[in-house]
Parts: sequence; structure tokens; C-alpha cells
Amino acid sequence: MTEAVETLAAQLAERFGERVKRLPSIAAELTFEVLPADLLGVAYALRDEPGFAFEVLADLSGIDYLDHGREEWQTERATGTGFSRGARRERSDWDDAPPTPRRFAVSYHLLSITHNRRLRLRAYCETSAPPVLPSVVEVWPGANWFEREAFDLFGVLFKDHPDLRRILTDYGFIGFPFRKDFPLSGHVEVRYDADKRRVVYQPVSIEPRTLVPRVIREDHRYDPALTSASVAPAAGKPNA
Repeated sequence: MTEAVETLAAQLAERFGERVKRLPSIAAELTFEVLPADLLGVAYALRDEPGFAFEVLADLSGIDYLDHGREEWQTERATGTGFSRGARRERSDWDDAPPTPRRFAVSYHLLSITHNRRLRLRAYCETSAPPVLPSVVEVWPGANWFEREAFDLFGVLFKDHPDLRRILTDYGFIGFPFRKDFPLSGHVEVRYDADKRRVVYQPVSIEPRTLVPRVIREDHRYDPALTSASVAPAAGKPNA
């Protein structure tokens, strides 16, 4: 983290105290978690106070932490057999495991044009069924469509949103396609009915299955056993 980022982190901790909690980040992005009850108050302060001046909500995205931290596939290394599924444990082993305590969250990416710096907030939803958070449209009007997208794809409800409707999926769509437990094949499929002379919906006919192919490429760039010297062109000969 740069000195400017650490300075901002200290300012946030001093201003909000226990209302926010700093989170570790491997991407050098300053991230704080805020409780749903404190979300609007913190948002107004971040926007209006001159020391912060986060005038822009650059993005808002939903997050589903279902099965977070649980491993289904071994993915650190490949085998030499061409394809590998390498199952470490079956999902059936998880049936008796406790559910993820805090499943749904929303991430807010803020930009201060005045100070040329960024901040990310994360708020977990109050419940998982249904997940609920306060709307920040009154703070950043650009959140209108972002929150509609999070509702459409993750099913997150935003209290006091002026027009919370689906924005990306089709009319009559069933479910929330970005949830981790949403089937890859969906719930319904469409086809043209020649007798009715229109497109009709019907239950999906594709059998759900897990497909995780592993392609082993025949390329020295993916083989750690080969060194740069072994693949370097011979002296005096140009590259092909």
C-alpha cells in the first residue's frame, strides 16, 4: 500500500471508528466493511465531507459467498493425461456442513475526483432469505441501475429503491442467474411452437452435470521443466 492509501485508511478509521472495519486486500485496494445499519450514514459522510469527497459511485456489484472457502476441485497443478477433473471431495459431503453464515454482500467502488483516489466498501446483507440492504440511490443517483442489476442477478433487495425491476434478464425469468446454486442450464428454455405460432417457455431438458475440463497445452511456456536456455535459438540463426 502506498503512503497516500495508508493516510486515507487512518482518516477513515479515525472518522468512523467501529462503524467500519478494514479488510485485507491482495490487490492493493483499500477496502472497508460497513454494517447495513451504518451504510447510509457512512455513504453520506464519504460523499459530503471535504476530506473524503467521494462524489462518484463507479460501480456496485453483488457477491454470493455460498460454499466460500470450500474446495471441490484440485486446481493448483495439472496432470499429463490431457484432461483432469481431480475431485477432492463430492458436493454430497457438504450436505451436513453448516450454511455460509453471511452469504450475500454488495461491493461499492467509490471514486473521489477531488482527491484522485478510490475506496471500496463492502456490506453484508441483513438476511439471506431474502437478502436486503438499504438503497444508496439518494446518495449516488447512478446506483439506480447498478442496484437493479444486483437485484436481477443475485436477488438482493434494496430498501427504498425508486423502481426495483429486473434490467438484464427476459420477461418472466425465473431465479437469479449469478447465484452459486443457480443451475448452469437454467430452469426454463424457449422454443418456437409451430402450432401456436409463437415462442413458448418450457422446463429445461438439459440434464445438469459438472464439467470442469483441464487442457494440457503442448507449449514450453507451460512446462516449468524447460528453461529459457533450452528453447533459445541457436547462435547465429534468426528466429523462425
